[in-house]
Amino acid sequence: MPGNDPLCTALVGTLPSAARGGPVSHALARVARLHRIAAGRRLKELDLYPGQEFLMMALWDCGPVRQSVLIQELGLDPSTVTKMLQRLEHSGHVRRRPDPADRRAVLVEATEEGEVLRARVEGVWRDLEEHSLTGLAPAERADLARLLGRLEENLCQEAADGIAACPSAAERA
Repeated sequence: MPGNDPLCTALVGTLPSAARGGPVSHALARVARLHRIAAGRRLKELDLYPGQEFLMMALWDCGPVRQSVLIQELGLDPSTVTKMLQRLEHSGHVRRRPDPADRRAVLVEATEEGEVLRARVEGVWRDLEEHSLTGLAPAERADLARLLGRLEENLCQEAADGIAACPSAAERA
C-alpha cells in the first residue's frame, strides 16, 4: 500500500502527482486551509468558530437583516447559518426577532455585546494579516492583494449561483 511506504512519508509537503496540472490551485487550497486554522485559533480566544466572524461582519456593516438575506449573502446552507445563529444567540452576540414588515420573516441583529466584539475581531484579522504577510514588502503585499482579487473574480463567476453577489474590485478596495 503506497501510504505505508517510507518513501511516501518523505513526500509530504510536495506536490502530489495528481495535482501537477494545477499547482497554483493546490497551493491555494493548502494556504486557505492553513489560514482557516490560524484564524480559528485566534477566534477561539473570542469564543467564536471560524465563519461566525463573517456573519458578524455582515451584521456590523448592514445592521438588522433578514435571516434569509444572510443565508444568501454568505452563500451557505440554511442549516449551517441557523446553527451559527443559534450559537451566536446563545453567546449573546446576536438576537433574532420577527420582522415587523413580515411576521413570517426573521430579522437578525448584533446585540450590544456583539457590537463590542467587533474591535476584538478587527484585532484578530489585523494580527492574522501581519503574521500571514511577514517578510513581504509593501509592493508585494499590494501585488498579492491584486492577484487574489483577480482569482476571486474568476472563481466568483463559477460560484455565483450560491452567492447573492460577488464583490467587485471597487467594493474590495
